[in-house]
Order: sequence, then structure tokens, then C-alpha cells
Amino acid sequence: MTTENRSDARSERPTPTGGRLLAVSDLHISYQENRDLVEKLRPSHPGDWLLVAGDVAELTTSIEWALGLLAERFARVVWVPGNHELWTHPEDPVQLRGVARYEHLVERLRRLGVVTPEDPFPLWEGPGGPVRIAPLFLLYDYSFHAPGTTTKEASLAAAYESGIVCADERMLHPDPFPDRDSWCRERVRLTEKRLAACDPDVPLVLVNHYPLVRQPTDILWYPEFAQWCGTELTADWHTRFNTAAMIYGHLHIPRLTTYDGVPFTEVSLGYPREWRKRGLPDPLLREVFPQATG
Repeated sequence: MTTENRSDARSERPTPTGGRLLAVSDLHISYQENRDLVEKLRPSHPGDWLLVAGDVAELTTSIEWALGLLAERFARVVWVPGNHELWTHPEDPVQLRGVARYEHLVERLRRLGVVTPEDPFPLWEGPGGPVRIAPLFLLYDYSFHAPGTTTKEASLAAAYESGIVCADERMLHPDPFPDRDSWCRERVRLTEKRLAACDPDVPLVLVNHYPLVRQPTDILWYPEFAQWCGTELTADWHTRFNTAAMIYGHLHIPRLTTYDGVPFTEVSLGYPREWRKRGLPDPLLREVFPQATG
């Protein structure tokens, strides 16, 4: 049976009632220890949904393997890209850049039955529902300036001087946009329009690789890195829109915080050197709605 036929048949099956709304991010399966953990991930109920908030892997084959495996096991998998998926890695046979790479991933993952930011926002009708799951792809625009700076140029200069520079500067290409911040602004414009068109009476669960507000980055060991962690353009989205929960990753600091009464849950696994030191997130798959737990 072809991938296309398998995913088509799967999408026609009714979603079981009940189950849990679970989330994880930053699986980074280029590390064998993390790949082994992903192989063991399974739902506890046939109606469980899984939200994957980016940074599955860098190579397209690895991204497809992991999300295809999870899509076979969970009632629904919803994915948003992290910066690592958008890298044009020298070892990846797929050397597409920027928008073309993102669109290629969307096409491939749709064939596996995975919901992407380009698809209709699915409605969760399990416990606590209904809520609308909104997978977002927004990027960053360097507006989370490094301490003591007020412009992108000065912020980047401070990062280079300190030696804290994200690998995106080498491998995340914005083509055909002139720079990443221009791509970010366009993604914000498109996404804001979609969110504004949602029924305001149905709460939203917003899923993005980066936090929508800057506050979660305040505990970073290297504050210069915050400029690769989001945009000030989304700072009020959790209050402007009827938001039940916000799910993100990227920081590799799994925790629950609350802003303006809205729970923000960071659901990263992270690199083995990180989770070996502090222990695996417990549980690794976080239940993020109807009540996130710290």
C-alpha cells in the first residue's frame, strides 16, 4: 500500500471519542538516544492527539520517519516547524531553501496524515472541548533584542561579540525573502488574518515553536540568544484571541508559566546532554488541555 493510500484511508476513519490532548517538541532525533525514545512513544487511549511543536530533526527523511510513525499511532498529529526543520543541512539530499523547503515539508507530511500550519485548524472535541487547535508558523524578527541594545543590528553585533550565535545564521535561508525578519512579518500577517477569522466563541490552543511573548526567554543562560526566539508582534495574541492554552518549545526548558491567565507550556525533550543532566520530562508527553500541569 502506498503512503498516499495509507494516509487517505486513515484520514477517513472516525476519531475515537475521549483521549487526551498531548504535546512534545524538540525531539532532535539525529541523536540516537532521542530516536530510541521516539520509537517508544505511544498513546494511552485510541483518541489521544499529539501536538509536535517543532525541531523533530534536520534531515527530511528523519522528519518524515518520526512524524509518520507518530501519525500511525495517534488519532491525530499536529505539527509546526522549528528552526531545525527549516535548515538546508549539507547532509540532506533535499537542498531546497526557505519557503520552498517549508512547502516541500508540508506536502510530504500531509501525505502521512499530519496536520500542518497550512491546513484547516482541527477541532478538539475531547475532554474540555470543543477547542480549536491552531498550529502556527511565525519565525522570529530579532525584536527580542540582546540586553543593552535597541536595534537588530546592535543586537546581532552583541551576539557575535559574545560568541552566542544561532546556527540559523548559516543554515536557515529566507528565500525568496531578503531576510528572516521579512519572512517572519509575512507569516505574522497571514496567521493573524486566519486567527481573526476563527469563531471567537470557540477557545484556541495556539501551538508554535517559539513562545508568543518574550518573558519565557528571561531565564536563558545566554540572553543574546533570545533574538532567535520569537517576535514582539505576537505579544498580545494570547489576550486578543480567545486563547485557552499556548504550547511552545525551542528553549529546551520544559515548564508551565502563566501570562494574563493563559497557561504557556514549554514541552521540549531537548538534547541528550540536557535531559541526562536534569532527567527526562515526566511525563515526556505533556497533557496540555484542559488543564496543563507543572
